[in-house]
This record gives sequence, C-alpha cells and structure tokens, in this order.
Amino acid sequence: MTDTRTAAAAPLHPSPTDGTRARPVAPAGPRRGVGVGELVLDGGFWGRLQHTNARATLAHCVDWMERLGWIANFDRVAAGATGGDRPGWQFSDSEVYKLLEALAWEHGRTGDESVNATFEALVDRVAAAQDDDGYLNTCFGHAGQRGRYSDLSSGHELYCTGHLLQAAVARVRTTGPDRLVEVARRAADHVCREFGAGGRDGICGHPEIELGLAELGRALDEPRYTEQARLFVERRGRGTLAPIALLSPAYFQDDVPVRDADVWRGHAVRALYLAAGAVDVAVDLGDDDLLAAVERQWTRSVERRTYLTGGMGSRHQDEGFGDDWELPADRAYCETCAGVASVMVSWRLLLATDDVRYADLIERTLYNVVATSPRSDGRAFFYANPLQQREPGADVRPDAVNPRAEGGVRAPWFDVSCCPTNVARTLASWQAYAATVEGDVVSLVLHASADLRVALDGGGELALRVRTEYPTDGLVRVEVLDAPDRPVTLRLRVPHWARGATLTGPGEAGPVAVDPGWAEVRGALGAGDVVTLELPTEPRFTWPHPRVDAVRGTVAVERGPLVLCLESVDLPAGVAIEDVRLDTSVAPRAQGDGAVVAVAAVAPTDTGAGRPPFASHRATSDPDATVASTVATTQVALVPYHRWAERGPSTMRVFVPTL
Repeated sequence: MTDTRTAAAAPLHPSPTDGTRARPVAPAGPRRGVGVGELVLDGGFWGRLQHTNARATLAHCVDWMERLGWIANFDRVAAGATGGDRPGWQFSDSEVYKLLEALAWEHGRTGDESVNATFEALVDRVAAAQDDDGYLNTCFGHAGQRGRYSDLSSGHELYCTGHLLQAAVARVRTTGPDRLVEVARRAADHVCREFGAGGRDGICGHPEIELGLAELGRALDEPRYTEQARLFVERRGRGTLAPIALLSPAYFQDDVPVRDADVWRGHAVRALYLAAGAVDVAVDLGDDDLLAAVERQWTRSVERRTYLTGGMGSRHQDEGFGDDWELPADRAYCETCAGVASVMVSWRLLLATDDVRYADLIERTLYNVVATSPRSDGRAFFYANPLQQREPGADVRPDAVNPRAEGGVRAPWFDVSCCPTNVARTLASWQAYAATVEGDVVSLVLHASADLRVALDGGGELALRVRTEYPTDGLVRVEVLDAPDRPVTLRLRVPHWARGATLTGPGEAGPVAVDPGWAEVRGALGAGDVVTLELPTEPRFTWPHPRVDAVRGTVAVERGPLVLCLESVDLPAGVAIEDVRLDTSVAPRAQGDGAVVAVAAVAPTDTGAGRPPFASHRATSDPDATVASTVATTQVALVPYHRWAERGPSTMRVFVPTL
C-alpha cells in the first residue's frame, strides 16, 4: 500500500497580524464584532468564567484526550500504525480541533506563551498525520480502516475538517499564517477537489464544513472556499444521505432545501450549524433570498421550538427539535452544543441585520445554557440541560467517562464529549460577541465590566470603561476614556424584558425613559463623559405560552436575563419538590443573585399503595380529588438555573405549578 502521509514540514514563520481585530466571524458587510484584543473583561460574571476556562478547562480537555488516546490517533496515522481498535468515536478528531481553536483564541487574547506552546505541540502531531493530497482524518482512509468518504451519512469526515478550518481561522487572525493554517489550506483544497462542481455530488451528515470553508475563505481571501460552502448548502434537502434506522432525512436536514424550509428540524446542532453556514454564504454572496430563509426559520423556531432558557432540542431520540410547542420541561434535551450553535447563528444574523432580537437570544442562551454547562471549577460539564430533574442525579466518578448525557450531575468527560471543547472555544472568544462597530457607531451588545478600545472604521479610536454588577444589578456605567474629535454614536442594548429602563447621557439633568431595543447617545463625546443605563432586574413571573401543554398551569421566575429554578436542597425538610405550589399573589423579591418566592406544599391523601392499575389517570371531574391538605405558605429561595446542581445531586424545576 502506498504511504500517502506527508513528512513533517518545517514550521512557517508567522506574519503577525493586528490581533485587536481578531474575531471568529468576519462577514463582508459593514458591521463587525470587536476583536479579542479590543475588549478586556474586568472580573464580573463572564470575566470569572473566562478565567476559569483559561486556568482549568483547557488543560482538563488536553488531559482527557491524551488519557483516552484521541490525540494519539494522529500519532498512529503518522507512524503508519493504524488498524485494530481505534480509541474514540469517528468524530473524535473534531474535539482536538475545537481545543486548538480555543487555545488559539486564548493565546490571541492574552499572549500567554504556555498556551502557545501547548497549541504548537498539538499542531505538530496533527500535521504529521496529513496525507500528501491534503486529506486529514484518523478514522478513515488508512491501513485497516474504511475507505475515504465511504460513509458520508455518519462518518463525520467533512464535519471534522470543518472544525479544523475554524481552528485555522482563529490562528491566522490572532497570529498570522503558520503550520496549522497551511494544514487547513491543504485540507480545504482537497475538499474543493473532491466535492467541487466536477467531483463527488455529496454532503456530510453533520453540517460544519460549510462554516469552516466560508470563514477560512474570508480569512485567506479565497473565493473558492466560499463557492464550495455554497455548493454544500445548495445540495441539502435532496434526500441523498443514507438513512439511519428510525430517523427520517430531517435528522440530517436533508428533507427540504435550505431555501424552502420554514423551521429548524431534526438534530438541533446539525440544523444550527447548517443555518450559520447558510448565513455566511448568503452575506458574502449577496443572496438576500437565502438570508431571508434563515431569518424565517429563526423566527418560527425561537417562537415555538425554543425553551425559556434559550435551549433548543426537545427530543432525546435524535437530539433534535420537536414539533411546534413541543417543549416538555423534564424531557428537554437542550444540548450545550446546541446552545453554542444558537449563539453562532444569532450572532451572524445580528451582524447582517442589526436586529436587536438576535442579541436578546444570544444573551439568554449564554447565561442559561452555555454558562450552565461548566461546573464552577471548570472541570465537569452538563451535556443536556433539562428544565426539570425528577430524580437526583447519580454521583459521577471524577476519573471515569460518563456514558450518559442526561445524568443530572456535571461529569468530567463523556463518551461523546463535544460540549467541553465547544464551551472552551466559546468562552475563550467571548468578548468578540460583546459589541459591534459600524462606521462611527459602537454598540454594546452584552453588558459586562470591561475596558474597550475600539478602532473606528472612520479613523481614530473610542475607548470606554464599563462597570456593572449585571446581571444581578441593572446599573451599567460607561465612562469615555478617549474619543475622536468628531460626533460618534454609542448604543447600549435594552433587553426586551427591561420595561422601565432609563438612560442618562453626558450633560443631561436626569434619566430619560428608553424602550427595549437600542438606546443611543449621539454627538461629540470626550474623555470624562459618563453614560449610565439603568435596567430593572427585580424578579418577575413568566408564564408559558398556553399551547405548551407540558407546562400549562405553571409559572417560572426570571431576574434580568437569568432564568431561576427551585432546587430540592432549598425546600423545608420532608417537602418533595413535586408537591410545591407557587403563590403568584405574592411578588417575588430579590435575594443574592436569585429570588425568594412564596410557596405551599400540597400533600396527597395516600402514597399510592393498593391503587388499581392506571391510578395516575383518575376518572373524576375533580383533578384535585386526591389532595388532602395544603401546608401553610412559606418562603423559599430560587437560584439561577446556571448554578443548579452545584451543591450536590438534587431535584429541580424551572416551571413550578401555581396554587
């Protein structure tokens, strides 16, 4: 057999770039996100998470993938030692690539040379496994393995390549061309040869290559990659992928062309990655019809198929979307990766349209899905994020792989561990989603304590110091440190729930009421000017839509962007969470970063002993016929959903039945 592996090439000398503008998404339009070097977090909610990610999560991911042999898979290919049992699922290469992306953003953000050393050592091992024609995969195409692209439905080869390309985008934008960027370029060229107009007429069962090609095309100014991404998007929806038992082509988004679809369906992460890639193609090629199709899908999916937390995916069978209004709290899947992918889609739509509703969903999803996954020490994670836990989760061993995605306890690693690396790359580049720039307009999208120095498109810089205790306190104070000698516009986002918000601009005698949307301060700004935004963050009741059958008769409590939840550890002794009823005649009040509400416990007349079959379905006109008594109302605490299960295994619910 001919050995087609490439010899280890000498490292390229990087050409440093302006790292301040390095960001994951750089569309052709006039609006851009800030670079990872333009905004520096100063503690606060996201600063702490980002610090933990850098201090603990990145090394945690490296350690686990070394321990399980996922990184060593590249060494085996390089040594010609493939065959036999290969550690990891067929898509495990992608986790190494997502880790490389996280390391690239972290080094670009901080300049930490130890992070860079880890990055370069991993790249050396990855590069050594690349074949001479650019193909790079450790599961297919070598001795003792299945042939290349022999399983487009489930092989994930193009999916893995897409993540490789995204890692290279992070590197070229933060450091410049280097060995990883060259590896990615050769891999992308290979994909274009194999799947271009004159090649294989196929698609990958898991979208992602579309994202990687489109963004690498932008980063390297290579229109061939954008065109290949377009071909993959247009080929979708023809039912060409081999079906999986019990699943329809909708699982792959291969049932309806992207342009014709009205809603997201099938596997949630796949649907969202495809939508993000479609937005990239639409924006770069000026395809308004394709962009409108994704906007249409976003609107219906967010209205009818998205949880209060921003979580997406209500079916465990296919990790997928259910039908409209199918949103059971206890069976919510809400995969962490779907939360990351939702942010990716909404961010692209925000840059394309400036519609503030996309920013509102980004914030909701970041606080209540992405931030929920990692444990406070950054070394264990939720894969699925249900809104109700009926039984306390089983303890997990700190040194074992968890085979279950919905255990109710954060686990250090999973058999399918896509979520830890997805969280890692998102947190490492978090500030790139915090603000946008368009001409002389700077918009603060996410509220966090940070120092911001933005290069304006019209020349000069706007430097701001933002200080806030958001999300538990709604006061956002923005001090101007430096501004150009001309009028500029500063915009602050007022979330959709913030009725009664006020804004005080420089020289104004008092606050002015502002509606949800963009609150603008226009005119000349100078050093020392201060703008304050006051958002109402007192707890509030939120009722579910009446068409969501699974939670009818319940209520949730929110505080600012945070969804709160009731945990069994906060209930009086002997009270089961299933028997709690919330008294909505008593307004919730703030306590710490959560709230206090009035509840009563409703006790059934018996324990079920001696009941006939089907006793859970009572033949009576009185739905409360088995209720004997209601314990007097008492006060209990609700905690932010992102903190649930931090105090040990518990039962939990977001939507609580009312009295």
